[in-house]
Amino acid sequence: MTGKLTVEDLSLEGRRVFVRVDYNVPLKESAVTDDRRIRASLATIEHILRSGGRPLLASHLGRPKGRKVQELSLRPVAGTLASLIRARVRFVEDCVGPEAERASAALREGEVLLLENLRFHPEEEKNDESFARQLASLADLYVNDAFGAAHRAHASTAGICKFMSQAAAGFLMEREIKMLSRLIGEPERPYVAILGGAKVSDKIPVARNLLPCLDGLLVGGAMSFTFLKARGVPVGASLVERDQMDVAVSLLRDAASQGARVLLPEDHIVIPAGVEPATPRPTLGPGIEEGQRGVDVGPRTVAAFRSAISTARTILWNGPLGWFEHPPFDLGTRQIAEEIACSRGFTVVGGGDSAAAVSAFGLESRFSHVSTGGGASLEFLSGATLPGVGALTDRR
Repeated sequence: MTGKLTVEDLSLEGRRVFVRVDYNVPLKESAVTDDRRIRASLATIEHILRSGGRPLLASHLGRPKGRKVQELSLRPVAGTLASLIRARVRFVEDCVGPEAERASAALREGEVLLLENLRFHPEEEKNDESFARQLASLADLYVNDAFGAAHRAHASTAGICKFMSQAAAGFLMEREIKMLSRLIGEPERPYVAILGGAKVSDKIPVARNLLPCLDGLLVGGAMSFTFLKARGVPVGASLVERDQMDVAVSLLRDAASQGARVLLPEDHIVIPAGVEPATPRPTLGPGIEEGQRGVDVGPRTVAAFRSAISTARTILWNGPLGWFEHPPFDLGTRQIAEEIACSRGFTVVGGGDSAAAVSAFGLESRFSHVSTGGGASLEFLSGATLPGVGALTDRR
């Protein structure tokens, strides 16, 4: 972020500031059930308020596919934000047009305005220039604090910047980039990455980009079955991405040539396929019988992963190691999370399901950094330039 403006570089007094936040939060019966992303935005909003600025907040929520869906309205989010911040929070039922323009013009010092769901308009995801210009007309300055959406070239993350005099990063965005950069610059060694989750295709670019500085690559979760299958190990009815098997073999070969040790599961917790509820049982080795599917890593795998983690000075974890949403299939993920939390090294959780698991286990405060963006963190760690960062104003 050294080459881009940040919110601290802006002269904010008396200015309306369009702040792109990531309030894509879970709702149940019109109530926010997890406010982590809202709390993560407070530092930037409060800085703008203290500096005499007038923040207009904009976010997407869910996938309404360009139409107004009442269940995906940001109105409940306004209530949660109001309970977390010492400012009056106003809400307007659109993000562009006359109503939004009037609300923006009427915004006073000490107030916050939350606009309605950006994705109620199809132009948002199309990065439509006219729509971006309409958003820009609501404010004088732009701040992007939505790291979780920074990998999308949408009107509110990229297009709008062309029509603002200054576009800067918020504190959350700045912290995310700084912390994740420590994983791809010159990380302290030994460096271990634990990759899990469902899809090999999501994690391969990250693994390839990190291999030159990795000492260990620990593969778990459903994606491990593709690697095992590629090695000729039977995986029963477990999920396999057959079109990624050659890619998995290539990655294993590249890791060996670059000196990175790859650990695959040595055993599993399995249940009969298609039977729920079912009694879990451990396997005796890495192979899984026909008709069985893996739902968690087994105790031998946990022990091997723990051993690798215990000596690491830099640790990245992205993706759960089992069906963590359904206890007792969360045990392997929980045990590895606890091992990482005990580390004295630099520890990062790469957002998404991993961040949800860490929060559910009550371990969030024991990690160096828990990313707010799953897809964005993967893109960044793969070496890609995030559109939402690239569009910001150069400091020079």
